[in-house]
Amino acid sequence: MGTSEPQLTTDTGLSKIAWLSKQNREQTFCSLMHHVNVESLRSCFEKLDGKKASGVDGITKAEYGSRLEDNLQDLIQRMKRMAYRPKAVREVLIPKEGQKGKTRPLGISTLEDKIVQKRIQEILDNIYEPIFVDWSYGFRPGRSAHDAIKSISAHLFRNEVETVLDVDLANFFGTINHDKLKELLQLKIKDTKFLRYISRMFKAGVLSNGELVVSDEGVPQGSCCSPILANVYAHYVLDEWLEKTVKPLMAGNMSCFRFADDLVVCFRYANDAQRVRKVLAKRLEKYGLQLNEDKTKMVKFSKRGRNGGIKQESFNFLGFTFYLGRSAKGVVLPKLKTEGKRFRAKLQRVKAWFRDIKNKEATLQVWKTFCAKLRGHIQYYGVSHNTKRVEEFIAQARKIAFKWLNRRSQRKSFNWHQFELFTKRFPLPRVKVMHRLF
Repeated sequence: MGTSEPQLTTDTGLSKIAWLSKQNREQTFCSLMHHVNVESLRSCFEKLDGKKASGVDGITKAEYGSRLEDNLQDLIQRMKRMAYRPKAVREVLIPKEGQKGKTRPLGISTLEDKIVQKRIQEILDNIYEPIFVDWSYGFRPGRSAHDAIKSISAHLFRNEVETVLDVDLANFFGTINHDKLKELLQLKIKDTKFLRYISRMFKAGVLSNGELVVSDEGVPQGSCCSPILANVYAHYVLDEWLEKTVKPLMAGNMSCFRFADDLVVCFRYANDAQRVRKVLAKRLEKYGLQLNEDKTKMVKFSKRGRNGGIKQESFNFLGFTFYLGRSAKGVVLPKLKTEGKRFRAKLQRVKAWFRDIKNKEATLQVWKTFCAKLRGHIQYYGVSHNTKRVEEFIAQARKIAFKWLNRRSQRKSFNWHQFELFTKRFPLPRVKVMHRLF
């Protein structure tokens, strides 16, 4: 089945934006709103996940789709006369992984707002993707967390590094200054109507515990637009500054790796790291951002130092702990393993899941779902050097399963021998390297 003509027209318009941006990094865009039309909004509607929670109006994808054409025509007419105003975002607090008792806010927009946000996100992606630096990985097409992990691992393996600056930004998404962000967007976007709709998204506010909160800062995590807006902000505040201003002043090599608000900078010389560390807080403060002083640290990570018997340190990035170990032949090389905090938090989640599900489904169905969860763990953490740590996780999760499956009733479901026979008949997923780093 071929692609429909409206879809081709929609994609062609975006491709032209991307081509223009790639040809000229200084290219500005004066007319963008014509890319928001019924055809493009219909395409965005189809891309939305109908299983996601609804916003403050309670309208689901199925309900909106029952009168899709009428709804889209009405929406586009309101947008043309500037009568469309986004509704407040419904705030949901979700637990922070590995931080007991701590939560982070997740913003849930209405279905109609998601459609508009999706289209704005697609337009912004095509404007900015061609100008983003190569070492930015988060929320970008074809650039996964594992690509970032592989890149930093390869750099540490091939280059001598004295110090790693592990940067932690305090509440990055929640402290992005709206006025500063609009100023940065105006460097490339001159369509005032398009920018006004982005401003209206900011001013819609967040409905938290029944109270509407409108702030001059923050982009709600969970919004379709939040990742690209956050990347634009980080690009101008950090990426371009590090690449164009800081790097030429360094005495030795400096390489950066950023995934969303996680930033790691590797320095050939410790003195360079100290210089950057001193000015980084001031740079962030200029744009309303702050360092998490407790978590931002300078890490000794020298292979030569390790060979000379000097104790080196480790740092965490995207759920992994990077450290200097030795190969089978005794050669010092960078390795990684599952971050301890994540390891323990995920085991706690396994316990909580079993506690919740133990009497709700048949044993075999519980086991199949459990195996699927373990496959997901292997899919992410199954990288070079980390198989033992993943095997340890599987073994501990297996013990948790045995314990909770025996709490389904007063009588034990299994003794250990019976459980062994059960796991032979319905084996757990096999641990293997899913992502090779070399």
